[in-house]
Amino acid sequence: MVWRPCHPGGKGSEMSDGQITVSGLTKRYKNLLAVDGLSFTVQSGRVTGFLGPNGAGKTTTLRMLLNLVTPTAGTATIGGARYADLTDPVRTVGAVLEASAAHRGRTGRNHLRVLCAAAGLPDHRADDVLELVGLTPAAKRKFKGYSLGMRQRLGIAAAMLGDPKVLILDEPANGLDPEGIRWMRGFLQSLAKQGRTVLVSSHLLSEMELLADDVVIIAAGKLVRQGPVAEVLASMSTSAHVRVRTPQADALAAALAGIPGAVVTPRADGTLLVTGVEAPAVGKAALAASVELHELTPERPDLEGVFLELTAGKAGIR
Repeated sequence: MVWRPCHPGGKGSEMSDGQITVSGLTKRYKNLLAVDGLSFTVQSGRVTGFLGPNGAGKTTTLRMLLNLVTPTAGTATIGGARYADLTDPVRTVGAVLEASAAHRGRTGRNHLRVLCAAAGLPDHRADDVLELVGLTPAAKRKFKGYSLGMRQRLGIAAAMLGDPKVLILDEPANGLDPEGIRWMRGFLQSLAKQGRTVLVSSHLLSEMELLADDVVIIAAGKLVRQGPVAEVLASMSTSAHVRVRTPQADALAAALAGIPGAVVTPRADGTLLVTGVEAPAVGKAALAASVELHELTPERPDLEGVFLELTAGKAGIR
């Protein structure tokens, strides 16, 4: 398709000033402290995953960022300005905090045209964004006939009407099938490559590991860890983890017993988990003891494991 931005310079350098900065953000509802002194940054040109257990304060934080909830303390800015102070918010920020809602009898195209009229945008933007999210074939279908996945795409189309520098999405993959999730991943990554800021909240940790450049992990309203995905994963890898499959498990355990720090743990699937020693050392010990190996695989921590370890025991609601 031919992308027609709403304003000059819709790509390139203008997309670089959409950094999100959250500083000391706090929200208290009577006896409930939903967000507690939260601080983090989201850089332009990258996809940032916003992660946390249920009740961790993610949605409350996003709503404060979009001026839908007033903070008890602290600030949340986009490009250095509060959302309420943006001169042209629809062209700066696009957001989807839940599956798109629309009049049941209105078509997808007409729903978007109504939003264009309200925002002072040209009608052609409705067709532009429908094509962008792959909904052109359903443009004339009424909203009541849209699946949840189609409603998610329509919501993203609405968020993109102003060709914004910043995109904020809360659980955008809900209702999407595997093909739709793959499309979503490519779409959001392509926006980040254009220099846009993309902040995505999700519970699909395996997908976030594939999608995100950076992660912000919170629990009980507080920051637990922030950084590039690779660095966060590496920071939790305090010792080597090697998966071994052998018909001579006892012999291998005996061979490794003389290596300081090596621990062998049987797994339910018949493999052994060897920690405290690298894979080459395991192979060398097996060779010296004439132990037959069927598998020798170094394991790295995944985002799900790191997330569970970082948030373990931290209550989501107080």
